[in-house]
Amino acid sequence: MLLKYFYDKRLAQASYLIGCSETGQAMIVDPIRTIAPYLKASAEHGLRITHITETHIHADFTSGTRELATATGGTMYLSDMGDADWKYQFAKEDGATLVRDGDQWMVGNIKVEVMHTPGHTPEHICFVITDTAGADRPMGIFTGDFIFVGDVGRPDLLEMAAGFVGTKEIGARQQFHSVQRAKKLPDYLQLWPGHGAGSACGKALGAIPSTTLGYEKLFNPAFQIEEEDAFVDWLLADQPEAPRYFAQMKKVNKQGPTLLKDVPAPMRLEQADLQRALVTGELVIDARREKAFIKAHVAGTISIPATSNSFSTYVGWFVDYNAPLYLIVEAEASVASMVEALRDIGVDHVAGYATVDDLQDVLTDHVPTMKAEELAQRMKTEPITIIDVRSASEFKSMHLPGAVNIPFGLLPQRLGQLPKTGPLVLHCASGYRSLLATSWLRKHGFTNVIDLNDKEANWSKLVVAEMS
Repeated sequence: MLLKYFYDKRLAQASYLIGCSETGQAMIVDPIRTIAPYLKASAEHGLRITHITETHIHADFTSGTRELATATGGTMYLSDMGDADWKYQFAKEDGATLVRDGDQWMVGNIKVEVMHTPGHTPEHICFVITDTAGADRPMGIFTGDFIFVGDVGRPDLLEMAAGFVGTKEIGARQQFHSVQRAKKLPDYLQLWPGHGAGSACGKALGAIPSTTLGYEKLFNPAFQIEEEDAFVDWLLADQPEAPRYFAQMKKVNKQGPTLLKDVPAPMRLEQADLQRALVTGELVIDARREKAFIKAHVAGTISIPATSNSFSTYVGWFVDYNAPLYLIVEAEASVASMVEALRDIGVDHVAGYATVDDLQDVLTDHVPTMKAEELAQRMKTEPITIIDVRSASEFKSMHLPGAVNIPFGLLPQRLGQLPKTGPLVLHCASGYRSLLATSWLRKHGFTNVIDLNDKEANWSKLVVAEMS
């Protein structure tokens, strides 16, 4: 048996190839839309991708199951668990095999058994793996978004992102019973989860790629809570904000993602084209590095540097899936990787891009910034509104005196809470999110906005000074 691990740092997402060397068959678990790594790996090992499956209808990325099945002719195996709201609408048309708890199939000599684990989503399933060539008991489980290293999948996304009110407590109670079921399985089982640290599908995911059930029984908080109500309270508390694009991913992955061959490529734009897009209010992302944007940018553009692993996630907070999106890049060679990252979250309408060389005449705006020491001095002599754009949990652990917490992705819903007069100073931990938020507010008419372009190590000294 061959097991290969794929990890996308941008999405903190893991997918897997499991293959039978004797028969040359392989199965891919939870593929993303960019399928080239799976095709390359299978070819390198002399395998044919004959089975493609996923643990649930994903919220945080565009599934590559349909894309991969079309490219390889492999059969899709999709969950038929859960209620009528969470069934794969494309399954019958595309010839998928629908599976339920206890169903089994073979990938060469490898037995795959379905285990229904509702909680994160109603239809969520895991895959219990047995290498029958040398064993009559399972080796491990592909756990998807059920069990992570040190955590379990959050149950509130259907409510928080997709708008299904009243489902988060139901999901939390289902997750409790799924954990109780897992407790009865052997400790030696390896667990191969669908996400690592940085994913918004849980609140405390570990960074190592795999674990064992025995280890999780000892140290994962979800396995320590024996009383259901206490488990529900713990699981629902302090979950991170759900990115706004999650709702679109649920819809796309349920209906069936568009095949990439049918997605048009972006056009290179002239300066006038980009200006027209800004006049009509379209979203224009300046993907250059922060310092370049601060120094000079096109007025009305938003700073989201493509150098960050969070590029696509942060775009997903602000993108309108029904409207075109445009990019400003340092060089044309970088466009392909950016478009790939955006398509992996379903942003298919990247209408065009312009390089910075095309726009020299209109790079006329800049971002006012300050450092922590200057902020401390100015706070003594003038009223300043400090907006902390970090997550609620980050704010809870430590924040500047008098700061107001509005996570950057929630700014569109909370504009009415911000004064349009008097200086607004925005900050985060590193300056990445605060610059994004500053540029977004400036696009929407807030003129007296300053970016606290300083690291947490510096501004946190003001917290210490206030407390002492």
